[in-house]
Amino acid sequence: MQYWARRLEQEIDGVMRIFGGVQQLRKIYDDNKSLFEVKENVPRKLVEKVAGDIESLLAKKVRALKRLANAAEKFQKAHHWQDNIREEDIEYYDSKADTEYDDPDGEEIEREKSNSLKLEFTDDDNFKTKVNYSYAAVQIPTDIYKGSTVILNELNWTQALEDVFIENRKEDPSLLWQVFGSATGVTRYYPATPWRAPNKIDLYDVRRRPWYIQGASSPKDMVIIVDVSGSVSGLTLKLMKTSVYEMLDTLSDDDYVNVASFNEKAKPVSCFKHLVQANIRNKKVFKEDVQGMVAKGTTDYKAGFEYAFDQLQNSNITRANCNKMIMMFTDGGEDRVQDVFEKYNWPNKTVRVFTFSVGQHNYDVTPLQWMACANKGYYFEIPSIGAIRINTQEYLDVLGRPMVLAGNRAKQVQWTNVYQDALGLGLVVTGTLPVFNLTEDSSDRKNQLILGVMGIDVALNDIKRLTPRYNLGANGYVFAIDLNGYVLLHPNLQPQIINFREPVTLDFLDAELEDENKEEIRRSMIDGNDGQRFIKTLIKSLDEQYIDEVFRTYTWAPIKSTNYSLGLVLPPYSTYYIQANLSDQILQVKYFEYLLPNSFESEGHVFIAPREYCKDLDLSDNNTEFLENFIALMEKVTPDSKQCDNFLLHNLILDTGITQQLVDQVWKDQDLNTYSLLAVFAATDGGITRVFPNKAADDWEEEPEPFNASFYRRSLDNKGYIFKPPYRDAGYRGLDLENNTIGILVSTAVELSIGGKTLKPAVVGVKLDLEAWAEKFKVLASNRTDRDQLGTRRCDPSSSCEMDCEANNKDLICVLIDDGGFLVLSNQEDHWYQVGKFFSEVDANLMSALYNNSFYARKESYDFQSVCAPEAPSNTGAAPRGVFVPTVADLLSLAWWTSAAAWSLFQQFLYSLTYSSWFQTEEVVGDGMEARETSCIMKQTQYYFSTVNATYNAIIDCGNCSRLFHAQRLANTNLLFVVADKPLCSQCESVKLLQAEVRAPPRDPNQCELVDRPRYRKGPHICFDYNATVRGAGEGAGLGWPGEGGYPLGRGAEP
Repeated sequence: MQYWARRLEQEIDGVMRIFGGVQQLRKIYDDNKSLFEVKENVPRKLVEKVAGDIESLLAKKVRALKRLANAAEKFQKAHHWQDNIREEDIEYYDSKADTEYDDPDGEEIEREKSNSLKLEFTDDDNFKTKVNYSYAAVQIPTDIYKGSTVILNELNWTQALEDVFIENRKEDPSLLWQVFGSATGVTRYYPATPWRAPNKIDLYDVRRRPWYIQGASSPKDMVIIVDVSGSVSGLTLKLMKTSVYEMLDTLSDDDYVNVASFNEKAKPVSCFKHLVQANIRNKKVFKEDVQGMVAKGTTDYKAGFEYAFDQLQNSNITRANCNKMIMMFTDGGEDRVQDVFEKYNWPNKTVRVFTFSVGQHNYDVTPLQWMACANKGYYFEIPSIGAIRINTQEYLDVLGRPMVLAGNRAKQVQWTNVYQDALGLGLVVTGTLPVFNLTEDSSDRKNQLILGVMGIDVALNDIKRLTPRYNLGANGYVFAIDLNGYVLLHPNLQPQIINFREPVTLDFLDAELEDENKEEIRRSMIDGNDGQRFIKTLIKSLDEQYIDEVFRTYTWAPIKSTNYSLGLVLPPYSTYYIQANLSDQILQVKYFEYLLPNSFESEGHVFIAPREYCKDLDLSDNNTEFLENFIALMEKVTPDSKQCDNFLLHNLILDTGITQQLVDQVWKDQDLNTYSLLAVFAATDGGITRVFPNKAADDWEEEPEPFNASFYRRSLDNKGYIFKPPYRDAGYRGLDLENNTIGILVSTAVELSIGGKTLKPAVVGVKLDLEAWAEKFKVLASNRTDRDQLGTRRCDPSSSCEMDCEANNKDLICVLIDDGGFLVLSNQEDHWYQVGKFFSEVDANLMSALYNNSFYARKESYDFQSVCAPEAPSNTGAAPRGVFVPTVADLLSLAWWTSAAAWSLFQQFLYSLTYSSWFQTEEVVGDGMEARETSCIMKQTQYYFSTVNATYNAIIDCGNCSRLFHAQRLANTNLLFVVADKPLCSQCESVKLLQAEVRAPPRDPNQCELVDRPRYRKGPHICFDYNATVRGAGEGAGLGWPGEGGYPLGRGAEP
């Protein structure tokens, strides 16, 4: 077998030496070294420069933000409240006035009369939508009556912000959305654009947006306790479950929470035994488990409150350590549990208590009001579903009071997590600043209300533009993280689902394959340090089929005056890069001609990477079209033009010339058919992929951008020849094989040493014809020499001569498998259509043996950014919703079905819905409601070579059906050569190893275990939670307006 292996190695090496042209390409670079310079990437300098550029970009936005916040406070202070204000007195552009909504039967609804301004809009590339720069737009949530006095007064004074918005834009034309989110629910944003209602359902309330919540209050430790005693009726319990659901949505990643139910005893609703971070995954566990609450037993408030206070006093865990609060949902009770408050909370009252009376009943609510007022909280009533949303967010106003009293100290600009912009900008971060009410009452007491939050968006793409890309090579990149360890920039940050309600939170350790080194780097970055470390680590290939063990240098530094830290990752071979210097215009023209399609027949087909070479270049997914656009533009501008990226253009043109010389010196003189090659190719850092001969381009399926091509990136990271069969999933049946030849790519990086500087500017390779090479493989793995004729000597298992892969292909399986466990070549004809499949799909028994004997190691990881179809319905009442059961959010959206004019009708409608079948059964699907795609977690498994390098013989033991196999790695390749007995009978079958990506089963990864090993993070640097002058809830601190729009809003009881 070792003899066969050597023959295989020599054959591969021979073909690559003749056709790959690695040596010749080195010489071509050497001959042309006057046309380029070798530049160095100095990581610390790069990080310092990019961090500085990002800091400057954000500082400009901060100046605009501060101007807006100061102006808003001034305008509101000067504004005179008008009790008799009318809707027709106010002029504004209502962004929903132009939004079409359909009723479920597909008929258009007759629109209410709107006195919204009529505006003209023009397309704008920065905003990716139509805008009007002369006006701001107003958005008012569905469940708020826009004719109310409070709303009209709010519209009146915020009108003046328009001039400041416009002034800001004059000063910084690159500003994106400027937004004021008001505590009343009104959003005023600039420039004006019609509102985008997702899926005809508009649930947007600015006060529930991640950026508003972060700006309006300091971090919170919250314990939610739910009364599940026997008196809680089915409907009331459902209202409570939904209220908890909505309450959880008011928490962000800076907050910590736990949820417990209580009757005579208290117990957590989920597996979490202590406060946990209110991140998306933990909240999902709570939401699923809250559905399982069952009402029975008697009410003991003492049990509930003691549990909650104990949770808040546990100092052995990570928590927010700022605002502390208990939210109690109950249907009513007599006990005031004063002894519990005396023991745990008085006299300092550091824990606020909010009480919620849920459902319609005749209990005395005085004890509930007393509990809230005696503990600096507030009391709310939730008689029906319509009151839930508004009353589960009002508590935020109370939490804003210490900030208002702290004045300028609390005016901290905070930068948010990444999230999806509701108006279509894609991924953004927002700088926020709270806006305070500076008016004073008759006794000169300071008002304690937060007016709202000012926000300015920065698109992630604008930050990305400040980072280097092409000089870092295919495997170098820049990333940035925040204090939670979530990535703000990272090549793997690619959320699949557009969900406006949740921020996009991908931890750095989930964006990459986690290891101890990366944990330490992440910790250092969160702590605001700078540093550098050279590490050995595992990376996933771009196509997510392979794992490579690689060396990387990580360099990092904080981005000053923000909560972010910036990192740079560089492989050793990307320390240096080529910068072309084509000052000779005649040469420029000569090389450029090799990009013209009329040269392809003789010089091979050229694909050019779709990069932004020039500002006016139209990008296209079709490479032929892109090349045409590029050529057309180059006829008008020179490579040195100001509107072009000279570095990119010069490198592209240089590589066109260099790869053409390779064609001339190597490829043209050889006959590819002699060696059964379908194509030869070269791809370069400069963005050229040249495929020869021209006709081979028809079957070329690799990415035209080498930096996005898996073969390119893996060849740089691995020594030797890298084989890549076409990927086939388990279900592939090979029906298209009749007329098509299948090709296997073999590629290798070209390493140059110029003046002692090592770099890898290109990858070259060949494409093998599968059928011809399968025959060749059989011959090479046989005992016949070139002189032997086939069939002259055939061994069988009973004779003493040696068997081989050609003569004994009925008895022996001989295969080449690559380092990911995918089949590359086989001596079995019925395997040919399975080339490219994971080998366990071909021979599960043999693959398991290779894994069990440590030829392969396995890496499991999770992709948290996937999107899945909804799960099939489940029949258990407590299970997570399978069918689309409307949430409060969906019920509210039904407001559109009645139109906003019929406001009182809307309230009755909501109340009637409360008792409808929707709420009584988990199995009903609302009319016109489609099941939606949801974000989900996918589990990925990759296999890779472990360190075993030796030849290995073993027996797969299964009674009378034992199989012998031999395995050996082929030197200088990513291949494993395996020879094994054919399975004699079916007892030898074993469980298939899975490689395909699958949806992670529920609770995998196990959140219950993960929360006991929380990842390192930091909250905001300062906290506003306690101020002795904060008035109790009943002391005229006032929460909005008294029951506007028919909802009994929070009623503060006099203490």
